[in-house]
Amino acid sequence: MFPLNTWYVACSADEIDAKPLGRVICNERIVFYRALENRVAAVEDFCPHRGAPLSLGYVCEGKLVCGYHGLEMGCDGKTIAMPGQRVGGFPAIRSYPVEERYGFVWIWPGDKDKADPALIPHMEWHDNPEWAYGGGLYHVKADYRLMVDNLMDLTHETYVHSSSIGQKEIDEVPCKTVMNGDSVVTSRFMENISAPPFWKAALRANGLADEVPVDRWQICRFTPPSHVMIEVGVAHAGHGGVDAPDEHKVYSVVVDFITPETDTSMHYFWGMARKFKPQDKALTAQIREGQGKIFSEDLEMLERQQANLTRYPDRGLLKLNIDAGGVQSRRVIDRIVAAERAGAQTASPVTA
Repeated sequence: MFPLNTWYVACSADEIDAKPLGRVICNERIVFYRALENRVAAVEDFCPHRGAPLSLGYVCEGKLVCGYHGLEMGCDGKTIAMPGQRVGGFPAIRSYPVEERYGFVWIWPGDKDKADPALIPHMEWHDNPEWAYGGGLYHVKADYRLMVDNLMDLTHETYVHSSSIGQKEIDEVPCKTVMNGDSVVTSRFMENISAPPFWKAALRANGLADEVPVDRWQICRFTPPSHVMIEVGVAHAGHGGVDAPDEHKVYSVVVDFITPETDTSMHYFWGMARKFKPQDKALTAQIREGQGKIFSEDLEMLERQQANLTRYPDRGLLKLNIDAGGVQSRRVIDRIVAAERAGAQTASPVTA
């Protein structure tokens, strides 16, 4: 249950080095490698000779070589050569549109004729001297939509992340959800409160007092297929909250790219782009470590939640006002998937 005619993050750019990388995306086994001129290519992870995984092979002079019998594969999915054999007539395997941008490799798993690189979302923080970024990757054994739910309802922070970013005011202050086309925005603004431990440390790192009242904000933005960007931060109270001048606040964007692996597993690319002390590499490493621990706290909850949903597939789930962001995001996903399926049926009518 995921859109296909769209761009997903397949991997970070540094995951593909001299060796090919095998990864399952949207139930498709795909191998990524660097072809000529260091350009990333992606084809089915299936050798047309004997079905061996091409990801177990190697790259030679820009060609993907099967590690079983040495068949050479081109980035267009066509066989090139094989020692002592004539393989030019082999049927081509599937190739995929890929783009390397913002430190990630993006893949379009649907109709390649519809793949438009201009549709890859812009990342303001990349290669911008005013910003610093650090992040990582988690493999999560849960439906990717559960992560969308999680990120579009931050009420769980009070309970799952009580020692770092959680606080009672998240429960006490209502959130607001609005729709803008296929984008969903859920926001919560907390005024004149104490900063939780993670944000106290951020204030200190930016040379700001951490024991004074602050205004805190959480602005969660979902865009298809499964990207969630969350504006977060705190400012000394009375200076305008999220709109406060930089000298009174710490401001960041939590970056979440959620890529379906299978119906019940995902690749979760997480990170934080911050707009304070961007040149401080030690601070970047410190925040990355802290954020990684925070996100790891979600993993057991989501995986056990998936186990329960798998065990009891007919049980309905309750929906409260705090769930509005996730509910609306799922409706966007459902609408896109339904439109893709309807288009596929129209393009390929069933004949008797």
